[in-house]
Amino acid sequence: MEVNTRDYGVIDVDESAIIRFEDGIIGFEGYRDYVLIDDAAGQSPFRRLQSVEDSGLAFILLDPFSVKPDYEFMMEDDLIERLSVENANEVVVLAIVVVPDDVKKISFNLKAPLVINANLRKGVQYVVDRSNYGVRHYLFEELERADSVRLCEDKKAV
Repeated sequence: MEVNTRDYGVIDVDESAIIRFEDGIIGFEGYRDYVLIDDAAGQSPFRRLQSVEDSGLAFILLDPFSVKPDYEFMMEDDLIERLSVENANEVVVLAIVVVPDDVKKISFNLKAPLVINANLRKGVQYVVDRSNYGVRHYLFEELERADSVRLCEDKKAV
C-alpha cells in the first residue's frame, strides 16, 4: 500500500504494518490509522508515526526509557484489555516529542504516552495517573540528569 507523507513523499507500506488507534490520538481523534517509520540506518532514537489518512499528520516519537530509565506506570486492566495484551514483551511505549524552533527546548510527553501492542498493531494514547509526569519533559535536561545520576553511581562503585 502507498502512503503519502509530507517529508518522505510516497512510501510503500505493508498493510499489516498499520497501527490502529481506535480512539485516535488526543487532539486528532478523527485519524486512527498510522505507520511507524524509522530512519533508514536505524540509528536514531527518534521514530515517526505517520497518519495513513493525512499526509501532513505525523508525530515524532521517542522511547521514553532511553532518556528516563526510571519512567514507569501501571498498565490498568482496562488498558490491557483494550490492547488485548497477553505478554508484556508485545508492548511498546513511545512518547510524543515536540520540536520547537529552539532545539534546546525539545520536549516529550510522559503524561500521555502511546502504548502499542506490537503483535496486534493496536494502539492507545494512555493518560498516566501520576503527578510527577507532565506533558513537557525537556530532552536535554533529562539527558543531563541521567548523566549526573550515572556519574554518581560510578563514583559509588569505585
